[in-house]
Amino acid sequence: MQARPEMQTAAEPAREDGSNEQVMFSNSTNETSIMYFIIKGIADGPVLQAPIFLLVLVVYLFTFSGNVTIFLLICVDCQLHTPMYFFLANLSFVDLSSTTITLHKVLLTFITGDNTVSYLACMIQMYIFASLIGHELLILAAMSYDRYVAVCNPLRYHAIMNHRVCGLLCSCCYLMGCVQVLAPVVIFSGFSCYTSNEVNHFFCDIIPLMKITCDDTWVLEMVVFIQGIFIITLLPFVLTLIPYIFIISAIFKIRSRKGKQKAFYTCSSHLTVVSLLYLTFIAQYLTPTSHGSINSKKLFSLFNTAAVPLLNPLIYSLKNRDVKAAMRRRLEFCKTIT
Repeated sequence: MQARPEMQTAAEPAREDGSNEQVMFSNSTNETSIMYFIIKGIADGPVLQAPIFLLVLVVYLFTFSGNVTIFLLICVDCQLHTPMYFFLANLSFVDLSSTTITLHKVLLTFITGDNTVSYLACMIQMYIFASLIGHELLILAAMSYDRYVAVCNPLRYHAIMNHRVCGLLCSCCYLMGCVQVLAPVVIFSGFSCYTSNEVNHFFCDIIPLMKITCDDTWVLEMVVFIQGIFIITLLPFVLTLIPYIFIISAIFKIRSRKGKQKAFYTCSSHLTVVSLLYLTFIAQYLTPTSHGSINSKKLFSLFNTAAVPLLNPLIYSLKNRDVKAAMRRRLEFCKTIT
């Protein structure tokens, strides 16, 4: 797999096609600003590129097919038109989007041999991916509130979780996800000095990009830290945790063993997804970063962007009777047509 040449400054000879001005420019202190980044990928070495490509391709195809199946199944099956599956359809959409926005470059790099991405495309990818993280965490918080109403107030469930409330909750999740990442992206886009144009990652993420800038990143680091701790982690985590405190309290008050099992079954899939996502997110963003931990963080990032979206449809379909029943109805309907 071939990469474009290393950074050129204004002091170097121009390219034959005269395009060096479109790539980067140099300021008076010999600090280089760039117009494109080189994405190093998941692992170095040409021997590993083909196995990694096949692995990423298989994971992406399964993730794509699984989430599209869940999304379309919820859309077409009227018995799944409930608040729980409304949020599940949105979760599938977010998972599919986050996987596509991060893994497409790994696949395209192997096919085309071009591992570069323009500055503007890199900023857009960073913004979309960060906003999708916020979307997913907040949607999981909304799903926990839905489970709280279903377990603790089942008689008024449909009155409380009506279409208007579900639409409002989902709209707030998307709006907050888009707004909360504006500050770090705007701050980073103001940087004009880079020590290298090689990003030691497989997509444009805020932390590896900060490693290659020679501008003062203190303000950005504080914004990312505060945002990661309070806005992205604590806020949705607390909003997810509080309903489950009431849920567990209500479950222990149920006298029948069968009733307790049914209540735990209702929440088990959601708890599994929440646990997986938060564990990988903490390992990826909220642990100290050293030179030796960059590769391990890339693995956590790969798990977060590929494995978790792949597991979500399996967790919800294999453990959910309604989804399995809807799949059987769709298959029987397809048989009758053919």
